Amino acid sequence: MSNRKARDFEYTEEDFEKVRQLIYQRVGINLGPNKMEMVYSRLSRRLRTLGVPDMKAYLQRLERADSSEWQEFVNALTTNLTAFFREAHHFEYLVSHLRKKARGQKVKLWCCAASTGEEPYSIVIALLDAFGTDYPFELVATDVDTNALQAARNGVYDLERLKGMDDAMVAKYFMKGVGKNAGLARVKNVLADRVTFAPLNLLSGGWQVPDALDIIFCRNVFIYFDKETQGTILQRFHRILKSDGLLFAGHSESLLTVGAMFQSIGRTVYKPTAQLVRHSDESSGDESAPLSAAAG
Repeated sequence: MSNRKARDFEYTEEDFEKVRQLIYQRVGINLGPNKMEMVYSRLSRRLRTLGVPDMKAYLQRLERADSSEWQEFVNALTTNLTAFFREAHHFEYLVSHLRKKARGQKVKLWCCAASTGEEPYSIVIALLDAFGTDYPFELVATDVDTNALQAARNGVYDLERLKGMDDAMVAKYFMKGVGKNAGLARVKNVLADRVTFAPLNLLSGGWQVPDALDIIFCRNVFIYFDKETQGTILQRFHRILKSDGLLFAGHSESLLTVGAMFQSIGRTVYKPTAQLVRHSDESSGDESAPLSAAAG
């Protein structure tokens, strides 16, 4: 007897392989062969919403659909596992590194997998606590998942999500809900005003970063890409990161493809190994918002 779960929609291995191909082409995510049930679970919601009879019909519709359904497809298949001050040593190292820079010099940071906002808001808290509200920095936070980005902009979290912070920090940066909003907290403007959120596909040609960056956070992203895609993105990071800049990756990510571009300085923090080279090819267009537009 087959152990395949009963399904509301017909869904074949051929459909699954087509999904793997499409999500890889679209955003570079390399879905493993063991993700067949996960794909069905997530995409079946779209089939119900659209009234589509089976997965094959959905994929046919997708390939001739407008960009809005492509975005729903991507949103459904991206994973948003995040937390405030996840890998806390990174934020300590960030502050230590920035203390060495000249006071008054604006710092440019990019969080390129913002998810639902916990990481970029953690960056802001770390900088404000260390340097005060007058510290000049510009933080752009992007993600390919527009639903996650909207949650990040809203900045509302269950109080359980804030357990890693002490009471004084929570009181300083969050407003606790009352009545029907009890158990929730919203970020205060002191945080919200210091982050610019924008949608961006890392595979796009439209980053258009006008000035070299001091810091790039790209944590727990490379694990979803194959080595070729990792190498492509790292090459582009190298072009836009200052020679004394830093790249932060996730704890489970050993960037074996960095080659001669980056040097590990420990605990998944990397620095460029060669003189920064700026290229003009960062200006090619794409449907995603470029960082230059996002940064205002």
